[in-house]
Amino acid sequence: MKRNNGYSINEIAKLMKMTLKVVRRYVASGELKTTKTNNTYSISEEAFNEFKKYIEEGGDAKHAQEVADTFKPLEQQEIIKGIQKTSNKSNSSNKTTCVNWIDISKVWHHPQKSEMNYVDLFCGAGGLSKGLEMAGLEGICGLDWFNEACMTYNRNFNHPFINGDIKDPENKKMFYDTVRKQLNGRHLNIVAGGFPCQGFSMAGNRIVDDPRNSLFKELIEIVEELQPDFVICENVKGLRNMLGGLVEKKIISDFKTIGYEMNVATLCAADYYTPQKRERVIFIGNRIGLKNYHPQPLLSPSEYITTGQAIGDLINHPTDPAFNHVPTVHRTDMAKRIMETPEGKSLYKGYSDAWKKCPWNEPSCTIKENHGGVNLHPKLPRVLTAREMARLQSFPDDFIFEGKKNKQLVQIGNAVPPLLGKAIGLAVRISNKDLPKE
Repeated sequence: MKRNNGYSINEIAKLMKMTLKVVRRYVASGELKTTKTNNTYSISEEAFNEFKKYIEEGGDAKHAQEVADTFKPLEQQEIIKGIQKTSNKSNSSNKTTCVNWIDISKVWHHPQKSEMNYVDLFCGAGGLSKGLEMAGLEGICGLDWFNEACMTYNRNFNHPFINGDIKDPENKKMFYDTVRKQLNGRHLNIVAGGFPCQGFSMAGNRIVDDPRNSLFKELIEIVEELQPDFVICENVKGLRNMLGGLVEKKIISDFKTIGYEMNVATLCAADYYTPQKRERVIFIGNRIGLKNYHPQPLLSPSEYITTGQAIGDLINHPTDPAFNHVPTVHRTDMAKRIMETPEGKSLYKGYSDAWKKCPWNEPSCTIKENHGGVNLHPKLPRVLTAREMARLQSFPDDFIFEGKKNKQLVQIGNAVPPLLGKAIGLAVRISNKDLPKE
């Protein structure tokens, strides 16, 4: 396994029986020392032995007190015990708070228009915004920095949009001014937004120092400034396991500090008529003393919408750029490899979630643009088109994406499925007594 110039990250992952993501986190934290040449990491024999010893001796637990200090005012002893219990183990069942499930089936179809409103931070093309709109809520303002996503948002929504980095004081002032102008004396009901979580994956007190956490801090600041009744935050499923559940605890603690009681649950988009098994962590909180509800699943697994049901009619659909349907024509050898790739498997060894073929008779695997590749069509010798990806994300056909094809794919892959957003919006409306429980 060992090469003359050291070990690769892939080799370390195999030797330590870790995922590549976990190994890269140890590289980022400095616990696994590397050298970098021409964008390639190499780990020496000495560095590997040091890392192996660190893991075998329960290195994560040694940092427990350091991490606890970082997360004040959380209960330090509880944190220490949590790390020690989860050191070198996965804890997918970490539940910080209870989940209050609510039946939304009776209000799912054609919900009445609401006077409740929302702003959507870091909104991308507007998947969550579209879902909240489907739930009857009024959009006040969207915000993101990705130019093509901004173009898409402006095309598909009637409310204002701020294109820029919220960390820029001028952009922040523009955002606040726009929101207040749109509200025109009314109260803001909901601040919604997703935020990058990579910075939370660092070891010890690096969590606080990582600049990638800045958008979470901006979210907290904006919520504190605007004082909405409710907060909705979405993130990747893996956030719940970061540092043995400490990241989840920190998020809940930070919101509690500014007056919001939060509940968190992992929701699967397929449960809400989305033809995709996409799981997202959803935080819902309020500052007005109400119970936070998460939506009960609407479908059982046997009732899920399949890939074939969602995109089957597009197999013979003509190329139509205005419809975001432009099939890729691959080289003959590439097309052959795509056809030979089994459903649920990736075209490339070493990739678990890129270039993966969607199953035809089941909901799709998670849709994404990753490593320059997108999901493979289950029946045709090509990757999915932007429209097919949008269908699997539950975007309606009149939702049109702007920019070049590769930019469209990124927008769609990063989006919250609108029907998942609709389910969340309806649950919040019930929490606020804006819709009946029964």
